[in-house]
Amino acid sequence: MLYFLLYEKLYPYISPFRVFRYNTFRTAFASLTALFLCIALGPWLIHKLRQFQIGQYIREEGPKSHQKKAGTPTMGGVLIIISIVIPTLLWADLRFPYVWIALAALVGYGTIGFLDDYAKVTRQRNLGLTGRQKMFFQVALAFLFAGILMVMRSYGGYSTSMNVPFFKQFKPTLLIQPLLSDPWTFLLGILPFFIFVAFVIVGASNAVNLTDGLDGLAIGLMVIASGALTVLSYAGGHVVLAEYLQIARNPRTSELTIFCGAMTGASLGFLWYNAHPAEIFMGDVGALGLGGAMAMVAILIKQEVLLVFIGGVFVLEALSVILQVGSFKLRGKRIFKMAPLHHHFEALGWTESKIIARFWISGLVLALFALTTLKLR
Repeated sequence: MLYFLLYEKLYPYISPFRVFRYNTFRTAFASLTALFLCIALGPWLIHKLRQFQIGQYIREEGPKSHQKKAGTPTMGGVLIIISIVIPTLLWADLRFPYVWIALAALVGYGTIGFLDDYAKVTRQRNLGLTGRQKMFFQVALAFLFAGILMVMRSYGGYSTSMNVPFFKQFKPTLLIQPLLSDPWTFLLGILPFFIFVAFVIVGASNAVNLTDGLDGLAIGLMVIASGALTVLSYAGGHVVLAEYLQIARNPRTSELTIFCGAMTGASLGFLWYNAHPAEIFMGDVGALGLGGAMAMVAILIKQEVLLVFIGGVFVLEALSVILQVGSFKLRGKRIFKMAPLHHHFEALGWTESKIIARFWISGLVLALFALTTLKLR
């Protein structure tokens, strides 16, 4: 861990190393480390994936123009995860448990995606884990994280209240104070929190996965979302900024800034190879991992409501699928020409590059709006 070596050990002897105590400095280094690590390892991974014939299988019911992408190396999310984990371990203060929880969410949901991608490769079809299998693993993992947070709460290490945009004092709690002497009251108290955590994490991971249908679309939006979470993590851990912006201040979240910075840098690095025309796809291992990590950070810094805006395009993509399926089952009619939403615009005749650029712009506008709500209270 470079933070421990350069600051804790060498700073008393080399005074300029005091800069390594600052989150902003280490966040910048984590971002750059992740960026260059991803770019450096990219060609090697692409070569290995081609060598082992690990290519993308395209849905037959998808847009016909996507059939030419068949065989493009997939499971590139492994590169993203490596490029986030290593810089975080190097530059973050690992004595803060929130860092480990965020890393666990990234690797845990990435593992579920890996199992799904691996099943697709072995079966040589665009069918991996069944929907029920994937949902079971995702919910079970989310419940595990909810349990960890509940234990931390009992020791004062976590709060179940959340920040609500446009309100200074309105901070609803997601947990009825349990009476340990009454087990039924205890169970009813923790149940809403477990359900909420599962809803946020599972929803976010699947939303990112649904968005990953065009070259660079999902990873470009992750650059924006990760950047916004970096700002929010820093503000929430800074005593002056948190008080000025009237948001929940928790010094334990300060090191999440380094994790979010690494996530931003790794996403930028992967975009180098995933930009249209893509040389590699992230696959479910990347989409589920990034979505789970994004949601976990939002839960830890108490900005679950703002996540709806930070990942606004992801939310719209997921809603388009829900509405399409619901409408077809209830009315026998489709709302969109094709779902998710980006395929609808493809069916309207928009070019892939135009859809990607306009969705990026929309994501940036929504993320900036989320950040402005910090002051509009």
